[in-house]
Amino acid sequence: MRTVLNLNAKWAFSKEATAVPSEIDKKWNFVNLPHSWNAIDGQDGDSDYYRGTAYYAKMLKKAELPESQKYYLEIKGANSSADVYVNGKHLAHHDGGYSTWRVDVTEELGGDALVVIAVDNAANDRVYPQVADFTFYGGLYRDVNLICVADSHFDLDYYGGPGIKVTPVVDGKNANVEVEVYVTGLKAGQSIRYTFYDQEEKELSVHEGTGTRIMNVIENVHLWHGRKDPYLYCVEAELIEDGKVIDNVCTRFGCRSFEIHPDKGFILNGEEYPLRGVSRHQDRWGYGNALLRSHHEEDMDLICEVGATTIRLAHYQHDQYFYDLCDERGMVIWAEIPYISQHMPTARENTISQMKELITQNYNHPSIVVWGLSNEISMKGDKDPDLLENHRILNDLCHEMDSTRLTTIAAVSPCPIDSPYIQIPDVVSYNHYFGWYGGDTDMNGPWFDKFHKTHPNIPIGCSEYGCEALNWHTSNPKQGDYTEEYQAYYHEELIKQFFCRKYLWATHVWNMFDFGADTRNEGGENGQNHKGLVTFDRKYKKDSFYAYKAWLSDEPFVHLCGKRYVDRVEDVTKVTVYSNQKTVELFANGQSLGVKEAADHFFYFDVPNVGKTHLVAVSGDLKDEGDICKVAEFNEAYRLREKTAILNWFDITEVEGHLSLNDKMSDIMATLQGKMLLGGLFMKFMPKNKNGNMEAMGFELNADMMSMLGGFTILRMLGMAGGMLGIEVTKEELLELNAKLNKIKAPKKK
Repeated sequence: MRTVLNLNAKWAFSKEATAVPSEIDKKWNFVNLPHSWNAIDGQDGDSDYYRGTAYYAKMLKKAELPESQKYYLEIKGANSSADVYVNGKHLAHHDGGYSTWRVDVTEELGGDALVVIAVDNAANDRVYPQVADFTFYGGLYRDVNLICVADSHFDLDYYGGPGIKVTPVVDGKNANVEVEVYVTGLKAGQSIRYTFYDQEEKELSVHEGTGTRIMNVIENVHLWHGRKDPYLYCVEAELIEDGKVIDNVCTRFGCRSFEIHPDKGFILNGEEYPLRGVSRHQDRWGYGNALLRSHHEEDMDLICEVGATTIRLAHYQHDQYFYDLCDERGMVIWAEIPYISQHMPTARENTISQMKELITQNYNHPSIVVWGLSNEISMKGDKDPDLLENHRILNDLCHEMDSTRLTTIAAVSPCPIDSPYIQIPDVVSYNHYFGWYGGDTDMNGPWFDKFHKTHPNIPIGCSEYGCEALNWHTSNPKQGDYTEEYQAYYHEELIKQFFCRKYLWATHVWNMFDFGADTRNEGGENGQNHKGLVTFDRKYKKDSFYAYKAWLSDEPFVHLCGKRYVDRVEDVTKVTVYSNQKTVELFANGQSLGVKEAADHFFYFDVPNVGKTHLVAVSGDLKDEGDICKVAEFNEAYRLREKTAILNWFDITEVEGHLSLNDKMSDIMATLQGKMLLGGLFMKFMPKNKNGNMEAMGFELNADMMSMLGGFTILRMLGMAGGMLGIEVTKEELLELNAKLNKIKAPKKK
């Protein structure tokens, strides 16, 4: 019988070594897996985390291993490339940091064997990802096992797969379930027994024979129906020789049908089932991507609490245990490979191998409904013939390997909606940040309406939207201020725009959790992207978390916003309460400020701000409470001061009735003098393409892009352009530009 030994304990580790060791050096550190060497330096900013080769070494003693004919080393995650050596002999190389792979080590385990795994996360041009807004943590960050099997066994070689493939097709009240197994070394006289079980582990049917493919009918099938009823069956395959089981594999599966309709959105088992949820990165504070099972469970608990029905598992293959949790909890999943941000013509084969691994290893999960081909891959333009061909190859590969699911992409915001790239997958989603990186919040819904009108037969969704928030606060939130209040406002607006448009096949908040991005130095806490609804350490749920919970969760609750924003200067301050209850009453020092109803679940109260006020939000037996305090001057501890910024927005001289660097480009362009001033800036900083038109990030400055850019303040646009386009502007140049803007009268507000 198959035996799986976990090998996570006590690996000798070094990132200083320069060669494969012939023995374990006692000067090396000893670590337990899962492990990442970037758990600290990959989360502190400055883009200086170690990217190179590190070595893990472990001695295996043959006498301590189970008797077996074959031994496979199973590596569930080594980022991003790795080589396996046993007693100095090179046995295997693997490119791709997020999938399972195995190595036959049988011939090298005659006695004591020194196993060395050299892991490399250095930059190269052949393995994705290389350019992306997250840290590429190096390490053996998932389990490493030794699988002991007979010569005849269910396959362990093909793209890290489980050796069993289950395809259920719902047919009326029944389900036709095809099971296919892959056997290495199958011999005459051997047979395969297939046993089906329901969720309560009750045996349903048994089939035995020599065939590696069978069809089984489940009558009156219990459907897997998302969060409402995530019912799972199980099938076990046993390889039998002379009446004895010599190997076995089993897998759970769910029976469901789905459709993605361009007008009705996502349909599950014939019912409209809105997909409203979040994206998830797999890392966390102090661990990098070396997560324990308890971490995965905590993440899933939080995602369920917010009420999500879908998760986009970005931007790579996640741990099998998390996919299992998705099956169990009824999450509808977008699974993708890390073909992201920058197309590399030299890495086409890597996109193909990573996609084969993703589909082979995850085919049996009922939670997965779409395979993601790429994310924001057209950052430098959408016309590259090699990029387009790569996508057509991947799209065809997905359909060839899996006829039951659809393909999708996450397109970068400036990508034109008439791009040939948009026509390749079955369904499309866009990453839009109108109201954060550019544009205004009210541009989001209309943009999708335009796409839907232009392409009425292409299902469209929003794969990323969000904005950053840390422990900064204000009563006058502004785009780009990183306050918890602006993030809450942003998500209130996006919820109201997205959740009423049922044609959107899925919407995914970016992101459920703050995550490591060592290239980032912003927001006052370097090394992270802070768009999460929950902090990186999972300790604090930001107010925006509860905005979604109010719309999506059936769990009764009331949440008082702004509990970290205590000191306030205004005489009357706005206080927001989120709840999924019909009415909310707010008490200030025991005095009722009234009972309010809110169809949008967002309850707003004007609160007199005198001395110290204890607030209690009440709905029936539910309540939440906090304090505010009247102060004479704004508490500067609440205001972000960018250490790396040339100028902060509050350092800009503003003249009443005139423009400044703090005004949006659209307002400046509304004046003749402002348009001439900005025209000169564009000519200076933005190159012209072969057609003579200015472009940014590979896209021409068309009307849609100008509309998006119009939502930026000049200060913020120039600050972001420094990182994205390599544009350098000095403090003196900014002050000179601001002085010129101060002389231009601001347009009248409509």
